[in-house]
Amino acid sequence: MTRLRGELIRLPLYLAGLTMLVPFYWMASAAFKPVPELTRNPPSFVPGDPTLDAFYEPDWDPAVRADQVVAGLFQRYPDVPGGFLRFMGNSLFVAATITVLSLLIAALAAYALTKMDLPGRRVIFVVVVASMMIPWQVTLVPNYLIVRNLEWLNSYPGYIVPALAKAFVVFFLVQYMRSIPDDLVHAARVDGAGEFRIWWRVIMPLMRPALAAMAIFVVLAEWNNFLWPLIIVQDDTMANVPVALSRLNASNAFNPHNMAVIMAASLLTSLPTVIVFLAFQKHFTRGIALSGIKG
Repeated sequence: MTRLRGELIRLPLYLAGLTMLVPFYWMASAAFKPVPELTRNPPSFVPGDPTLDAFYEPDWDPAVRADQVVAGLFQRYPDVPGGFLRFMGNSLFVAATITVLSLLIAALAAYALTKMDLPGRRVIFVVVVASMMIPWQVTLVPNYLIVRNLEWLNSYPGYIVPALAKAFVVFFLVQYMRSIPDDLVHAARVDGAGEFRIWWRVIMPLMRPALAAMAIFVVLAEWNNFLWPLIIVQDDTMANVPVALSRLNASNAFNPHNMAVIMAASLLTSLPTVIVFLAFQKHFTRGIALSGIKG
């Protein structure tokens, strides 16, 4: 009886969760609908005749550009090696590189601020926290000028380097690292271990929940990053998925026959974020909980 009452109390949450899944379901189902069914009014909730034409249209001929037969997603971008997969590869490489490097840099900074006798570390930490109050849009122009002067426009360093300094990640890891006893560090120093070895062999294994939690935040943020790549990307070969999706939507938004292709691109864009969250969900919840309790 108590369990049934608990489930009834959670019922509004279940309904709210299902409501938030409706747009995702609509996007996924629209990607597999043929054009006549997609443009039908009223729309169907379940595809009556599922098809993969939005991904690859076998009847499409580039020499005959008929309005009723549109190119599938993987048949577009003939000037880009790899087509749409090139954009996904760009996003994957940039997101993975920024995640790994920014977490290592933030973990080193957190170690110096919590476990080392660093002069002025309290002031440095206050500056780091204060920098979180600055809107990131304010840094767009200075970052662009720096990247342009370094001739990093339209390149991977232009993507990656400005995104490596993340104050929130440093703040989060500092809060978590403070929960690790200082005696572990002192014991390692007595045994003759250097600071870098202590950080890598003693501290980092204990930081796994916090690192996993931050990895999810950073990966999702960089995978969905749109504005900065839009500023520095000058040709399609260096575009990431959000920029490519925006250009695809802008050039086809008024053509209903291309709606399924846009939905297919949106589905492929969202799948990696769902997989990452499901894979790290346990670490994500544990990291947030431990940080909240011990921070």
